[in-house]
Amino acid sequence: MKSLRSIFRYISKYPKLIFTYFSFNILSSLFSVISLALVSPFLLLLFKKEDTLNVASNPNSFFARINPINKFKAELYDIINSPNGDIKALAIICLVVLASVILKNIFLYLSMYYLNPIRNNIINDMRTSMYKKILALPIGYFNDQRKGDIMSRLTNDLGEVEGSTVGVLETLFREPISILLFFIYLVMLSPQLTLFLVIFMPLSGFIIGRIGRSLKKQSTRVQEKLGAILSTIDETLGGIRIIKAFNAEKKQLDKFTQQNNDLLKIKNRANRRRDLASPVSEVLGITAIVCVLWYGGRLVLRGAFLDPGDFLAYIAIFSQLIQPLKSLSAASYNIKKGAASIERIEYLIKEDVSIKEKPNPVQLKQFNNSIQFKKVGFLYEDKTILDSVELTIEKGKTVALVGSSGAGKSTLVDLIPRFHDVGVGELLIDDINIKEYSLSSIRDHMGIVTQEAILFNDTIANNIALGMDNPTEEQIINAAKIANAHNFILQKEDGYQTNIGDRGNKLSGGEKQRITIARAVLKNPPILILDEATSSLDTESERLVQDAINNLMENRTSIVIAHRLSTIRHADEIIVLQQGKIVERGTHDSLIEKNGFYKRLVDMQEVK
Repeated sequence: MKSLRSIFRYISKYPKLIFTYFSFNILSSLFSVISLALVSPFLLLLFKKEDTLNVASNPNSFFARINPINKFKAELYDIINSPNGDIKALAIICLVVLASVILKNIFLYLSMYYLNPIRNNIINDMRTSMYKKILALPIGYFNDQRKGDIMSRLTNDLGEVEGSTVGVLETLFREPISILLFFIYLVMLSPQLTLFLVIFMPLSGFIIGRIGRSLKKQSTRVQEKLGAILSTIDETLGGIRIIKAFNAEKKQLDKFTQQNNDLLKIKNRANRRRDLASPVSEVLGITAIVCVLWYGGRLVLRGAFLDPGDFLAYIAIFSQLIQPLKSLSAASYNIKKGAASIERIEYLIKEDVSIKEKPNPVQLKQFNNSIQFKKVGFLYEDKTILDSVELTIEKGKTVALVGSSGAGKSTLVDLIPRFHDVGVGELLIDDINIKEYSLSSIRDHMGIVTQEAILFNDTIANNIALGMDNPTEEQIINAAKIANAHNFILQKEDGYQTNIGDRGNKLSGGEKQRITIARAVLKNPPILILDEATSSLDTESERLVQDAINNLMENRTSIVIAHRLSTIRHADEIIVLQQGKIVERGTHDSLIEKNGFYKRLVDMQEVK
């Protein structure tokens, strides 16, 4: 089964644990068979002692000759014939049964002791693989995916795999061993009766398989609905202010209720079909026992290769065989139910990483000359975003990008740290194609400050030190001072160790931006990419943040996406983009003199 192959790929990482688990499992099943096989000599001892000698000394088949219990019967016969032999034989049987049961359970515990790390490591490895892939995927991937669906794969799908597929590993590993050992001993007791069972069992498996075929499809729909619900919840939490402002609570509730009710119906159908496994397998098991009683009873009554003690032992062992078979049938349902979740997880893990490094990439050790765009084009879903862009950004210069929304400004700057790859043309750093460099060495030379301050639920110090290897407290404080953040940080209750909450919600907008600027200052990159961080701030915060940005830009190569054109008057070059093309370029004064697109943008902002 495809879903199990995925699980076994993770299991194969732990060969020693697997070998130890199987060893203890085999020993546990072996002693389980021994304890049940002793039913026959016990019954013969109580009711028909003379048969012990007959069976032991005159085996009537190859299987009877190799049956170790028959040899045990012969030893018992010698004991029985000694003074008080009956009592001694009974004591020996009871002690052997007790010892077998104790050893069976000791080895069963030891097998579980080594199985639990295997199960937990599988889930841990799958979760790590998914998170690692999320970090490796290009930014464009997340533009096409719902965040709630990705979270659903990391939580609901993984939980489903843990409960339904990994949870039945014990059954998949242990029960076949038990069934095999039980079956071998049943063959030793009566090949004829066992052949009868072999003919009957495939019919049971066919019936169970027919019932479970639709579980995978229904489980896929369950996980998709859960992903949709998570997306709705995430949107609600992120937009609760707008929902309330527009009295949209009822509309959102109706949407959520509809999704929730759809999920309820699908889960009910899936669970009802899954719950058929146990009663169906039990009915089939009892039917098998009845057939064994009928056919085996005829063999005993006719004296055909089966004595009464062995027949009762056969029934006892076969009754124990039903539970492993029943567990396997239930496991097959759970595996089918979990297969949908495994496919969704594997789809994420195997998602192609379009931004790839070449083998043995060049390390960008120092930025020396320039960044060059040579006839660069970029398409997104067959829509042209950038078209034949020619641009050179010299070291130490400040280049500003302006244009209307959707002109391609963000896409252009995202090409420099390789968040996206150039579709047409070349992007060079120091005359070497950017694809020749390692990703980490490129990004080590760049600092990015976005319009939206991206912070994490951690301390102020850790947010400033993001991505840095053990910076000193003094370095963090100096960076905060340059970013005009030191004073407000000291006013916090725990200073630099203050936790700023989810997405920094304990800070004001201006405070958030100064923390992100301090982060860029601490990194001390030669290249800065600035998606103007002051456009959504009040006047006082804007002044403080702009001063911090000016400090940050000193002696660096800066690429600025400009929303407020007043902030880029002193840029060395202003690039005007329209529909993915450069339509104007020059200094602020030269572009004003041209009286073109840039002049119209400036006039519109001045009118405002």
